[in-house]
Amino acid sequence: MNHSSKLFTSMLLMPLAAFSAMAAELGDWPQFRGPNSDGHVKNVASPLEWSDSKSVAWKTAIPGLGWSSPALANGKVFLTTAVPNDGGLSLRALALDAKTGKIVWEREVRAIAKAPKIHSKNSHASPTPVVRDDSVFVHFGALGMASLAAADGSIQWTNFELDYPPVHGSGGSPVFHDGKLVIVCDGSTKPFVAAVDAKTGKVAWKQLRSVVGKINHSFVTPTVAVIDGKAQVMAPGPDHFAAYDLETGTELWRVKAPGWSVVPQPTIGHGLVIYNHDYDSPELLAVKLGGKGDVTESNIVWRLKQGAPSSPSPLLIGDELYFVSDKGIASCVNAKTGERYWMERLSSDSNYSASPIFVNGRVLFLAENGLATWVQVGQKFAVLGKNSVPGRTLATPAFSEGAMYLRTDEHLYKFVK
Repeated sequence: MNHSSKLFTSMLLMPLAAFSAMAAELGDWPQFRGPNSDGHVKNVASPLEWSDSKSVAWKTAIPGLGWSSPALANGKVFLTTAVPNDGGLSLRALALDAKTGKIVWEREVRAIAKAPKIHSKNSHASPTPVVRDDSVFVHFGALGMASLAAADGSIQWTNFELDYPPVHGSGGSPVFHDGKLVIVCDGSTKPFVAAVDAKTGKVAWKQLRSVVGKINHSFVTPTVAVIDGKAQVMAPGPDHFAAYDLETGTELWRVKAPGWSVVPQPTIGHGLVIYNHDYDSPELLAVKLGGKGDVTESNIVWRLKQGAPSSPSPLLIGDELYFVSDKGIASCVNAKTGERYWMERLSSDSNYSASPIFVNGRVLFLAENGLATWVQVGQKFAVLGKNSVPGRTLATPAFSEGAMYLRTDEHLYKFVK
């Protein structure tokens, strides 16, 4: 990365970087993909080898099912889960002691009389919690959200106003910035983006999508970038990508590209936002940040279809962008130009949903069947090791103080060196 790119990136992410540095210093992993939502582990090196019986500090059975990633802060691990109950669901938040794995509190956020239909790969508790100060914010998509006291799980507020007709369930995690929780609510009709006041749980704004798609539903986790001193929400959606003013919800600029069911979180770097715009025919677009109105013709820098991910989020390391398709094809490209350095199959029989992580100077790719592959960072492909655990693994791992927290369909593991 050259000096000007470093400077521009640091200017874009300065408020986030300040929080990231503080969280990393404390050893926290307080949201989806880490302190800065970029998939980078910046603290003590984590284990390189593990299995169901190797490097295991503890293994705790988690009731129900959830694909939310673990969030860690102040010595606790936070998860959400959905527990079946006579045809209905108990939507719950849990906190575990990070040292022992013991569940220290478990709280029902909402009881649902009849469980809604979801995709076989989804769960009713897929969005990842967000931890800030003494609160943990949990989100169950169209089924509501809540703020709980991190210490004992007491409910501080609930919000069931952001109702929408989801397709296949909900998946996108909330993003916290400047006291607001931003949520993408792309249902089958009237898709919208919203912000909720983190202190009160009240809706700060709700913005209908300006483009009505042929198919409207998506599952994306947004990203916040600071452009010219103002925080903007990056939110791919049906048949377009839109950037919104964080304070007011006003749409500032958009890019039109056909697509639906968007999942990966957008990546910010080098003055670009890089995102996928379609699930069935995934394609990565790199778009110059900023502008007004429709910038489709002026701001697209590069496009790449081959090997693009439908579910896992791309990972930016310096000038290089790493990603894996849902079928297990991993790639490394130049983030500025889209030039491909390599494209290789990680496994012949594995699908991928979890996002890659940069840790120990390597890239970690986790498949849905428990297989984890270490890949060398750089413009030449090399596998540096493989590990596996039993069970399904669709949640992105979390890291804190030299440990890895890995969720399966039945357990949460803590692995240490």
